[in-house]
Order: sequence, then structure tokens, then C-alpha cells
Amino acid sequence: MTNVVIHEMDLKRFSALIGQSRSPMTEFFTREIGWFANQDETVLGVVLIDIHDKDFSAILLGRDAIGRYRCINQKVSIETPQAAHAWLVETITSVTLSRKTVFEQDDEEGEAMDIFSPVKAEEKLHHYFRILSKEPSHVAARGIIREMMPHYVDIDGNFIEQFQTTGFDARVWELYLNAYLVEEGLFFDRAHHAPDFIVQKYGHTAAIEATIVGRKGGLAEIDFERFPEMTHEQILEKTRNEMPIKFGSPLFSKLQKKYWELEHVAGKPLVIAIADFHDNQSMLWTSTSLTNYLYGVRHDHHYDESGKLIITPQKVDKHIVGNKEIPSGFFFQPGAENISAVMFSASGTISKFNRMGKQAGFGDSNVRLIRSGTMHDHDPSASLPKTFSYEVDENCEETWAEGMNMFHNPNAFHPVPEELFPSIAHHRFEGDMIVSNLPEVHVYSSMTMILNVLSDEEWERKIRQ
Repeated sequence: MTNVVIHEMDLKRFSALIGQSRSPMTEFFTREIGWFANQDETVLGVVLIDIHDKDFSAILLGRDAIGRYRCINQKVSIETPQAAHAWLVETITSVTLSRKTVFEQDDEEGEAMDIFSPVKAEEKLHHYFRILSKEPSHVAARGIIREMMPHYVDIDGNFIEQFQTTGFDARVWELYLNAYLVEEGLFFDRAHHAPDFIVQKYGHTAAIEATIVGRKGGLAEIDFERFPEMTHEQILEKTRNEMPIKFGSPLFSKLQKKYWELEHVAGKPLVIAIADFHDNQSMLWTSTSLTNYLYGVRHDHHYDESGKLIITPQKVDKHIVGNKEIPSGFFFQPGAENISAVMFSASGTISKFNRMGKQAGFGDSNVRLIRSGTMHDHDPSASLPKTFSYEVDENCEETWAEGMNMFHNPNAFHPVPEELFPSIAHHRFEGDMIVSNLPEVHVYSSMTMILNVLSDEEWERKIRQ
């Protein structure tokens, strides 16, 4: 008999491959304890323990007609994990030797989106899409995104065109939100054109609409390689007035949509998920602006004589830039009580996909990623965040949830239960102060440096060109 190599998989790799094929329902009665695959990953296997009966089961998975890993065989009520593993090895071997790689389920509809094959002329493609789709530096991002697409539901029917052209930033943000919500173990309802996501769990339902602070001007007017250099004072001024106005525009526009009047949204929490793509690297410094604008308050701080950190709230009434003026405190504006919360992350970028892909084993060994940034310091006397730096590899434990924030509306008609989104940071407004419940690791912002490593021969060849 031909030998079939079966290896144990890392959970990160397994999760990236199966995506939404893992039902959130399983966590109520089982726990996964081992993950396996044949050499080409045409067949996967998982061993589970029943948390009630304390026996074991094994599930075999193969790709269906549109590329999703689905259950193709299973065995339950196995007495020991060793017996479950033995069954998996035998069954994976048998299926591998059959040379079958597609396992139709008779319920597939349509085809997986071929997201990286251009549908428009080269000159119409977004600069960052060209980098993502072609450059060796982004092979990890391409790998993990390809695995997402067989599961992704294109509600509007124009996702690929938007992703490749003028809507690149917004569609990346939607893909990131989708990845986070899957990781959070939520049930999806994507039967409606709006809002973008309806998610459910534990008897709760929430609607989520995605939006961004977009770039100004057409693609030809943007210098994608430019990185703004600003002093601390310039950043401070922008965060106090310019950025609240920029955040206010898309938030106000979504408020006018009145999604809460839709039958499938009425009576449920409604969340707006926003990200800032208005300029290169802008996510590194604009998050404070959103917080101040939502609650109409900013916080000053000083240390008392004993070295204790003292935080003092300062009310903000309005934001003014030139002739433009808006009231501060989005959550206190007319109609905003229908918005239950605002979600924000500075990490919903292609760099995130590149890092998550790299740690899930999609990366090229010649491409190295170095991540550095700031994270929350849980020392109650700390006024500044911690800094960090590390090389991204398969031993890293970054999550999609890392860096995600939910700002709760104190006036919401339908508050969002925190247990629906347990992995992220939650912020509430209590007694003129913003009170935060943060996870152990909460990243504020980060940058990822990409190093393309060349052999001596490749380098010599390159400099001779």
C-alpha cells in the first residue's frame, strides 16, 4: 500500500482553512482536541471530546464543489482519543488513495469568488489591490483571503469590482469584520441587503453596518507612497477638530439611513462599525478623535503628589475647521439613540491579513514580517501605552479580535450585551467619564515592516538588471 503522510495541524491553520464550516453550535457540547491533514490538505480531520458524555468523536472534511471544507464522514461515541485518532488516520488514508479531491454536497449554489483575477482594465485597478494581488510580499494575505471567499456572501453582487477598484478600503474593512465575527463564534444571517451583518448567539441578535472614513479625491490624485510627517502638536490639533468632523460625516450619513425601521432590524441593537482610511497610516493616531466625538468629552491627566494618575474630563461642545462646524457628542444627537454602539479598530487593514495569513502558514519563507506598535498598559498609574515589537511567524497568537473596540451609547434604546462580543474592548460613558473593560492584550495601533529576503544569487541577479 502507498504510504500516506498525515500530519498534525496547528489550530490557527485549521481554523483559517475551514472558516465558517465550523458551526458555533458545536461549542455548546464539544471541544476540539486535535487537528490533522494529509500532505496536500485535500482531506482534513478533527478529534473532539463530548463535554457532557466524556466520549470522543472524529470528523473528516473535504472541499465541496465551491471550495468549502465540509463534513464528508464522521464517527461518534468513541471510547478513547487514541481510537478516534486511529479511525481518522485510516479514513484519511483511504480517501487520499482514492485521489478524490472534490466532495459534492448537492446544496452548493454558484461559484467561489475569484477575487484576485482582475475584472477591470489595469489603469482602473486600485493601487493597493495591485500590490495585494501580485507582490510576493503579500502572499500570506492572498492565501488567507482565498480561503475566506468560498464562504463569503456577496449581498450586493459587486464585491469583486469594488474590492479591485474604488471600493478597496471599504471592502477590506468588511472582510476584516467578517473574519472577526466568524472568530467570535457568531451565527450569521446575510439574507438582507442592509445592514451588512446580522449576527446571533445566546438568544441575542445584533445588526452591524460597516462604513469608513474614505480618501479624498480620485485614485490618480493620491500619492500612495507618501507617509505624512506631523509633529505632536499637529496631531493633537487634528484629533481635536479635523478628525471628529471626518468621523462625523459617515456616521451622520448612516444615521440618516434609519436601518432601525427595517423589519429585520426593529427592536434589535444596531451597531455602526467604522474604520479610518482617509490617509496613509492615519489609523495610527486617529482613534482618540472618535472617542472624543462620540461622547463629547476629552480627558486631561496629571499625577498628584503621591504619584497617582488623576484623569479629568473636559466637555467638548463642538468641532470647528474653517467654515465647517459640527456639534460634538454623536451619541447625544437627535436620532442617535437608535444606534446602540459604534465599533472601531485600527487593525482592519491588509497588514492584518498578511500577519494572520503568515501565522496560519500561508507565508513565503523569503518574506519576513516585523510588527511593532503600542498596546494598553494595565498598570493603573500608567499614562502611556506599552510598546512592542516581534517577528510574525506560526508561533504568534494574534487574533482577529485584537484591537477591536465597542463604544456603547449611554442613550441607546436597545443596548448591546457585552457577552455577544466577549473578546474585544468595551467602553461606556459613566458620570462624565469613559470607563473601559479591556482584554489582557489590547493593541492600539501597529505597523508591519515587510522584508523580502533574497539569496546571494538572487541579489547578484537583481543588481545586474
